[in-house]
Amino acid sequence: MPNTTKYALEASLKKLLSNKTLDKITINDLTADCGISRMSFYYHFKDIYDLVEWCCIEDGRQALQGKKTYETWQEGIYQIFEAVMDNKSFILNVYRSIDRGKVENYLHKLTYQLIVDVVEEKCRDIDIPQEDKLFIADFYKYGFVGVILDWIERGMKDDYGKIVEMMSVTLRGSLVNSIHNFEELRN
Repeated sequence: MPNTTKYALEASLKKLLSNKTLDKITINDLTADCGISRMSFYYHFKDIYDLVEWCCIEDGRQALQGKKTYETWQEGIYQIFEAVMDNKSFILNVYRSIDRGKVENYLHKLTYQLIVDVVEEKCRDIDIPQEDKLFIADFYKYGFVGVILDWIERGMKDDYGKIVEMMSVTLRGSLVNSIHNFEELRN
């Protein structure tokens, strides 16, 4: 039942963040709130930032719900925005409490698997080196994360449905085109 403890700690963290900033929350606050020992906390996480990262990745994983194909990536990105919006106070508090680089890293982990799965799917019958596939995935990951970070920076006030639609229009065909460009480069 280790995940039960992790989810309890996540719920406590989100609850405490509604009243305190992240830098004011202690391990004792978390463990007292969910009724576990400090050792239980350290069994699962090395520190509060490790818990924050797990929360972000877990929320994102749940949000994606298998939407990691070329046909469903837009829905997957929409669901990531939706998950971030559902946890607005948590995300904004974390964003303001830790450096942008950590939030960026969390979002990279969240979006990378979505993008790499789409690249792998579209490369199924195309012979390009793995390093080229990873470069393409990294390139798009940075674009996706940059858009999400800008939205968070602006207080998440913009309509994320419109943002996802604009991303879709911008990216339509470009990922497949990138793959074919790498294929031509190698032949």
